[in-house]
Amino acid sequence: MFDELQKYKNKGHFFFQRDEDLKANCDAPSDKSGVYLVYAMQYGKVELIYIGCSGKKDKNGEIFIRKSGLGGIKDRIVNGLDLARLPRKKSWPIKMLLEDIDALDVYWYVTHNEIFIDCPREVEKKLLLGFLNLHGELPRWNKKM
Repeated sequence: MFDELQKYKNKGHFFFQRDEDLKANCDAPSDKSGVYLVYAMQYGKVELIYIGCSGKKDKNGEIFIRKSGLGGIKDRIVNGLDLARLPRKKSWPIKMLLEDIDALDVYWYVTHNEIFIDCPREVEKKLLLGFLNLHGELPRWNKKM
């Protein structure tokens, strides 16, 4: 379903359990923009529950990279606000407890380099539309596109 992510060579993933420090676990770069996918590990199954991005194109067509907090994809994952207006470092453990999620497996992809400059928001939208077309709904932690 996410074959378009294969071209991104600057990528990685990390696991997160609710009693851990999200900032310490997150190995995403603080100086790059891109997309990330969050999988829930629950009841012996793995389910994609969220698709997110960090960064957009500015007026000049350059990729804007978050500078506040930790910066980049890492800051968006750790400090980005969810629908309850809480940073994810606080909201994810709460959601995991309420939903009985054992762990999260977070995959991140940098969508720009010397060869291509893919806007993270456009890549995120494409991934969300692909998921919606396949499953008839968005991932459960995505409420809108």
